[in-house]
Amino acid sequence: MKSNFFASLILAQGIAGHVIPHSSGCKPTAPKTGKAVYFLSNDNENSIVALPIQPDGTLKAGKRNPVNGVGSNAIDGSTKQPAAPDALVSQSSITISGNTVFAVNAQSGSVTPMTISDNDPTHLQFRSGGASYIQKPFPNTVAVSAKNNVLCVATTATQAGVSCAGFHDGGLEPFKSVLAFDLGQSNPPVGPTNTVSQVLFSDDESMLITIVKGDPMANKTGFISTLPVSEISSDCPHDTRTTPEGTAVLFGSQIIPGTSTLFATDASFGAAVLNIDAATGGASVIRKQALEDQKATCWAAYAEATKTVFVTDVAVPRIVEMSAQDASIVSQIDLSHTGDAGFIDLAAAGNFLYVLSPGTEATGAAVVVLDISGGQGKAKFLQRFDVKELAGKNAQGLAILQ
Repeated sequence: MKSNFFASLILAQGIAGHVIPHSSGCKPTAPKTGKAVYFLSNDNENSIVALPIQPDGTLKAGKRNPVNGVGSNAIDGSTKQPAAPDALVSQSSITISGNTVFAVNAQSGSVTPMTISDNDPTHLQFRSGGASYIQKPFPNTVAVSAKNNVLCVATTATQAGVSCAGFHDGGLEPFKSVLAFDLGQSNPPVGPTNTVSQVLFSDDESMLITIVKGDPMANKTGFISTLPVSEISSDCPHDTRTTPEGTAVLFGSQIIPGTSTLFATDASFGAAVLNIDAATGGASVIRKQALEDQKATCWAAYAEATKTVFVTDVAVPRIVEMSAQDASIVSQIDLSHTGDAGFIDLAAAGNFLYVLSPGTEATGAAVVVLDISGGQGKAKFLQRFDVKELAGKNAQGLAILQ
């Protein structure tokens, strides 16, 4: 998204006083980390870029794994040119379940499942069947429920909606159309407004949640769609669609573990914590938080290490840490020294946060690593890992093998 696009939008203990020195002989605990970071190149030869995570949380050289699909770009509504960065106008264009990573191919209209090697997390192999076609254009976000053995993908062009498929050791079953959204879009879609933002499952995996952006300038209302997973296989699935009060351009989100609350960014003002009613599926605002000087706050990641949410802005080189309970601002991490104009998809693993920067023609793409082991409000810059040889300004999505 471009900075001008949203400019006009609304809104030890001793004995008897004697200290007894003691050593347990234990070594210091190593930092908790993930195994590898994955994101999409989203170019003509769409690939999953895999970067191994070292014991200290930093990244080292990885590789491209072609997925037998073609990436794409939405059309930027302000310039009428292919959108970049934020080519897919979405969060979660790549996801992981077990030892399988799933990637969308927006131009091909397909999803590719690939198996992660047990010996080398950067080595991916095609599962049987290869890419699976959705029969709808421009898939841009994907979610998987291991509990229900189902994968759901949202499309956001001329046939906007959600399609789902069963998955098992043999691969993906044929996709079935589950929900349709009348957005009146083109192919490729014009965005970022009036497009599907993200598809995800509730914490207990009983509900499928889809987020659709509104377009205030065109008087189009965005909404959150909720659908019981039990209805995915029905002949006539019936979802609940709610526009939480005061929201306009809902984008990336995170389910807060162990709760029914959804933390969601809104590119028109900042972020909000929402409640998803388990009985009705309706979504309501618990609290909103505006972010000063924001341009397009669109991506979010919950970190278990801090119990907070980190959000990014594609046009501002900072990361904002926010409360998972009320969206209040905990800290702001200035990353202007990296030379990046802004950041998009991000994810946390153990004591570290990994953030994707598609970069510019001058800087190239990179993944920035923050050390969050100090707790809330104490995130520290650790590394900017350059990946310009593997991906560029179209890069999208970010998932971590835990």
